[in-house]
Amino acid sequence: MESEALKKYKEKEAQRMEINMKHLENGVEFVDLYAAYIDEEVQIGAGTVIGPCVTLKGKTVIGQNCVIGQNTRIEDSVLGDGVDVQSSVILQSSVGAETTVGPFAYLRPKSNVGAHCKIGDFVEVKNSNFGDGSKASHLTYIGDSDVGQNVNLGCGVVFVNYDGTNKFRSTVGDGAFIGCNSNLVSPVNVGDGAYVAAGSTVTEDVEGDALYIARARGVKKQGWVSAKGILKKKK
Repeated sequence: MESEALKKYKEKEAQRMEINMKHLENGVEFVDLYAAYIDEEVQIGAGTVIGPCVTLKGKTVIGQNCVIGQNTRIEDSVLGDGVDVQSSVILQSSVGAETTVGPFAYLRPKSNVGAHCKIGDFVEVKNSNFGDGSKASHLTYIGDSDVGQNVNLGCGVVFVNYDGTNKFRSTVGDGAFIGCNSNLVSPVNVGDGAYVAAGSTVTEDVEGDALYIARARGVKKQGWVSAKGILKKKK
C-alpha cells in the first residue's frame, strides 16, 4: 500500500502538471514540461519559453515572448514583454519590456527596473528604481537608490546605503556615467550627464555635466623591490 506521504506527493505532481499543461495550451513553450514549478495564480504570455528547474511563485505575471532561463526563481513580480532572465532571482519587483537580467542577478523586493535595461551577472538591486535604457553589466550593488534613464554603472559600483544604524538613498540623473569600482556614499546626488571617474568614492553631490575624481595619485618607487631584497627571498 502507498503511504500517505506518497499519495500527497502524487496529488501535488498531478496538480503541477495540470498547471503546466494549461500554460502549454495557451502558447507557452517548455524546455522540459516536467521540470517547471509554477503556482496556480501565475500568468504567462504566449511565446514565452520556460527553461528547466524554473520556479514561478505567487501572483507573478510574465509578458509575451520572454525567456525565463534555467534555475530562475521569480516570486510576486511583473515582467514585461520580451524580457530575458538567465539563472536569477526576482522577488516582489518589476522588470520592463526587452530588459535582460542575469545570469546570477538578484532583484530584491521593491526593485523597479525599466525597459531596455541590462542587469548583468552578479548584480544586486534592492528597493531601487532603475530607469529605461540604463545598464549595470556586472558585479554591482544598487541599494536604496533612484537611477535615471540611460545611465551606465561600471563594474564594481556600490551604493553605500547603510551606516550601521540607518539606511539612506542616493540619486543618479539621466545619462550619468559611474566608473568602475566607485562608491556612492549615500545620501548623495549625481546630476544629469555627470561622470564619476573609476575608483572614486563619492561623498558629496556631483552637479550635472561635471567630472568627479576622488582618488589618491599613484606613486612609483623605482628599485624598491630589489632594495627590500624581496626577489632574493623568493629565490
